[in-house]
Amino acid sequence: NTNSVVCSFPFRGGAELLFDGVKKHQVTLPCQPEPWDIRNLLQWIKQNLLKERQELFMQGDSVRPGILVLINDADWELMGELDYKLQDQDNVLFISTLHGG
Repeated sequence: NTNSVVCSFPFRGGAELLFDGVKKHQVTLPCQPEPWDIRNLLQWIKQNLLKERQELFMQGDSVRPGILVLINDADWELMGELDYKLQDQDNVLFISTLHGG
């Protein structure tokens, strides 16, 4: 399937501060031979959306501990985490539970 995928990525709980304060991004992911999964998506977000302090969002190939990821309102742990294959119109919500003192 080489169709592009349109997804929205809301950021909450302070995560939006790493993305120029934008709370929701509507994105058309470019066509690629393999289906988009969350692992590819995180790399794409890091390269295209993340504006500062990527260590507060990413750790290695995944999100940092303390960032909740919901795919269409379900915990990504139930969906296969990094291996989840994105579908057109998916909503991938990132919520930071980390708050500095």
